[in-house]
Amino acid sequence: MIRKGTWIEIEEVVLEVDDRASNIPIETKATPLKCWIRGYCMEDCDLGEYVQVKTNIGRIAKGVVVEVEPGYYHTYGKYVSEISRIGIQAKEMIK
Repeated sequence: MIRKGTWIEIEEVVLEVDDRASNIPIETKATPLKCWIRGYCMEDCDLGEYVQVKTNIGRIAKGVVVEVEPGYYHTYGKYVSEISRIGIQAKEMIK
C-alpha cells in the first residue's frame, strides 16, 4: 500500500492511437502518446491503480501509478570520441 502524500510517478495517456495526427510515422501513430508525471498521491493507492497526484507547482494530474519515490537519473549517453575535442577546437578558433 502506498500512503497518501507519498512521492510517486504516474503515467497518463495524452492521446489515444485514434486521436494521433495523420501525418506522423506509422510506427509512432501505432502507439498512444503518453507522459509521466511526478507528484504526491492524493489518496492511498497501489502500483497500477488510477490515482490523482499533486505536483510541486500545485497541478492536479491523473494517471496510473508506475513508480514509488522515483529518483532522477540523467545521462548524456556514452563517450563519443568524434566530439571529445570540440571545446578545445572552439577555443583555438576563437584565438
